[in-house]
Amino acid sequence: MAKAIHSMIRVLDEERSVAFYREAFGLGVAERMDFDGFTLVYLSNDEAAFELELTINKDTTEPYDLGNGYGHLAFCVEDVDAEHARFEAAGLSPRKLVDLKKDGKTLARFFFVQDPDGYEIEVLQRAGRYQ
Repeated sequence: MAKAIHSMIRVLDEERSVAFYREAFGLGVAERMDFDGFTLVYLSNDEAAFELELTINKDTTEPYDLGNGYGHLAFCVEDVDAEHARFEAAGLSPRKLVDLKKDGKTLARFFFVQDPDGYEIEVLQRAGRYQ
């Protein structure tokens, strides 16, 4: 059986991206590898073994074209209302909280935030399969 270990995104500014993921999700640098044309930074925390790999291409100066294919990372939290308030207080500009309902039953409560490079990140209330 396969095990998911990391997801990679390309970012322009290593310092800005590392600071965002630290502030927003408590991710710290697990490993940093510098090469001639690029740098790889692996971020993680104690909640899961899964890592976010930031790739910084040294010759890239313009923002990446993220295209029109919608994709996102997702993090689950114990108290989505408290996290939303914390994101607002930290100036991270979270979007509004959403209650996804079907047949009058709440299936999920979440909000989205963008990282410094425009990647979408979903923050979900920890419940059901995410506990």
